[in-house]
Amino acid sequence: MTLGRSSAEEIESGVPHPFREAKGWGAATTKTGGPPLSVTIVALNEERTIADVLAPAAELADEIVFLDSGSTDRTIEIAQRFGVRLYHQPWLGYSEQKNKALDLAQGEWILSLDADEVMPPTLVAEIRRLLRAGIPADIAGFRIPRMLFIGEAPVRRGGFYPDAQLRLIRKGRGRFCPRLVHESITVEGKVAKLKHDLLHYAYKDVDEFAQAMDHYARLSAQHYFEQRSRWRGHPVNEVLHPLWTLFYRQIVRGGLLGGPLCWRLNRIYADYVRKKVLYLRQLQDAGRFLG
Repeated sequence: MTLGRSSAEEIESGVPHPFREAKGWGAATTKTGGPPLSVTIVALNEERTIADVLAPAAELADEIVFLDSGSTDRTIEIAQRFGVRLYHQPWLGYSEQKNKALDLAQGEWILSLDADEVMPPTLVAEIRRLLRAGIPADIAGFRIPRMLFIGEAPVRRGGFYPDAQLRLIRKGRGRFCPRLVHESITVEGKVAKLKHDLLHYAYKDVDEFAQAMDHYARLSAQHYFEQRSRWRGHPVNEVLHPLWTLFYRQIVRGGLLGGPLCWRLNRIYADYVRKKVLYLRQLQDAGRFLG
């Protein structure tokens, strides 16, 4: 089957769809006792973390929309154990892929998770209480504080925490903005904040963090190149921006109190800022040469 950019193929799981099968769907039949909740996840080769992500999601959500873009490890096998609504969608880019998952979700509220973000019991309980109690109509979404982990080590200082992310939204009131990287949701309406952390097991070690930062620097450079942001590629920015970043994160944001791990991460992060400028200037120079 050939899939277009706007189509996603649902893979039969044998699990009855809660919204299709239920009649008179309401608070009495949801897992929270409140309005129906969908969790959306986009994935590619996530066997390291996906079971830990799905286990608490399955406790809370009435539907899990799992949008896979071609995993070749055990990701799909693990996901199917949790009764997800499994879809295959060739990769569209970060924002468009996550928006596709939002479109597939049918709950009144949607919680968008990355495939390495784990809800601890405290956050599950907080969201359950929130939905059961009822949410004012003018609230369109909730930011959730997020704790980064490198392996099993939490990073609490140096600008890496609380890293609050807007992830819990009303259906139809929010979308991911079109960006090549560092995508985020914007909503129509007020935004509140939850208290308990989402645990972000993004990188197994510092080397993986460094590799990801280089990848993100290239994507950011491409984004700004397409925006024709010429001043960002100035050589002065390649020096000043990383120096300020390292000072701000280590001194102002308390990275010095975070120990050797925080120092290593912020040196890499400052170099990421430098590389964004460098890669953008390379694209600009190549563009001038070609055109």
